[in-house]
Amino acid sequence: MKSVTKLNSKMRKRAFIALLLLTIILPLKPAHAQESTGPIYIVQAGDSLYSIAARFSVSIDDLLAVNGITDPNQLAVGQQLIIPGLEGVTGILDTTFINFGDSYRGLMRQTQVPDPLFRKINHLVSPSEFYVGANMIIPIQDQIQYGKRISPAAGESALELAVANNTDVWSLAAINNLQGSWDVLPNDTLFMTGESQAGDGNGLPSAFQSAEIRDLPIKQGGTAEIIVKPVDGATLSGMLVDHPLNFFPMDDGSMVALQGVLVTLDPGVYPLRLDATLADGSSKSFEQMILVVQGDQRIDEQLVPPIDPSYLTSEDEQLESLTATATPTKYWDGNFILPVGQPYCITEWFGTPRYYYFNNEEGTYFHSGVDYGICSQEHPYDIYAAASGRVIFVGLTELRGNATVIDNGWGVYTIYAHQEEVYVTVGQDVQAGQTIGKIGATGHVTGPHLHFEMWVNGVEVNPLDWLNQAYP
Repeated sequence: MKSVTKLNSKMRKRAFIALLLLTIILPLKPAHAQESTGPIYIVQAGDSLYSIAARFSVSIDDLLAVNGITDPNQLAVGQQLIIPGLEGVTGILDTTFINFGDSYRGLMRQTQVPDPLFRKINHLVSPSEFYVGANMIIPIQDQIQYGKRISPAAGESALELAVANNTDVWSLAAINNLQGSWDVLPNDTLFMTGESQAGDGNGLPSAFQSAEIRDLPIKQGGTAEIIVKPVDGATLSGMLVDHPLNFFPMDDGSMVALQGVLVTLDPGVYPLRLDATLADGSSKSFEQMILVVQGDQRIDEQLVPPIDPSYLTSEDEQLESLTATATPTKYWDGNFILPVGQPYCITEWFGTPRYYYFNNEEGTYFHSGVDYGICSQEHPYDIYAAASGRVIFVGLTELRGNATVIDNGWGVYTIYAHQEEVYVTVGQDVQAGQTIGKIGATGHVTGPHLHFEMWVNGVEVNPLDWLNQAYP
């Protein structure tokens, strides 16, 4: 027995030494690695840590910590990031903006995400929070794509719908969570395997083949771009917040409405309604709530010299009258261009709050354009047309000084103010890049600069949006 005991003792010592050596060679994982679990988001072009954190409602510090990131600027397209705070959720996460005609039930059918899981990761209390422009997190369940939309016509059975789309009733019911072949409603939006095609059912009345709001969510001081394809022979109108929409034809048979959003409009949800008048005189309407978010205007407050409030009111009324007409001709093409020469200096941004005093009373206003100042003594003073159009006003105003208003078509107008010299006349057609004046200090100013302003369907918008991207 002694020899056996001694042998076991020696074996235990050898095992202990071997385990110790293994521990030295293969150190334990750091504790935080155990916490580095969770669903994955794949970084897309244009993403930043700030935008990703905001999208998933997590803090930047938590995002950095769980991913072991030390330099927040080192973010690459295609990089996989673990999203913390979503316990029980695994796999790849995607995000989508809810668009016009989308519904809560339709998204459940398309994504095949269980309702409780969808509510949890999006912090939804009620489907009523499902509005246009809302950003929804979608966990990718499998590789099957349910992108093709179909919509049963009145009197069309589930069998007829299935046969017409090369599928069977059982698959149709399973994908769309139907109780049976009888659970099919006219004009309901159903999904099946395949990609979405133009003209697919989209949750809208039959008068609208498709509808889309681009660059969601829309923002204060921004331009809403609404693209609708109606059925043949239909005319379109509508309303965004409290502004009537004007639709114009595009080359592909769609129609577009461009509508400015007031920079002073409180962030929140507002109604967007589409109206279609059919060839037989009947009409169809569809309304959905749309999200308006805070704009990217600067918040630095500006104190300006005293202004008589009556001048503000009268000049705004004058501009509202000048820009009220939506000319059916579109004069511009592509992005608008810089209205001054290089290099340029922006001395005040669009939407900046402005405070002025008159008779010892404070007034509040906002800067309705972008100011381009003079960088140096050698700086060019020429002013260029930002886009092609027709001159509809040239004159001296109390606040904007020597001003030129150009109608660019489709309800879009550009204004060039405080000019020392004006080189164009009313009724003249101008081309993008044409010299139209000289920077000056006329009107209510503290020094020479160009005040560049844009109106879209009766509302002032941020001109920089139009310099950075093409509408429509």
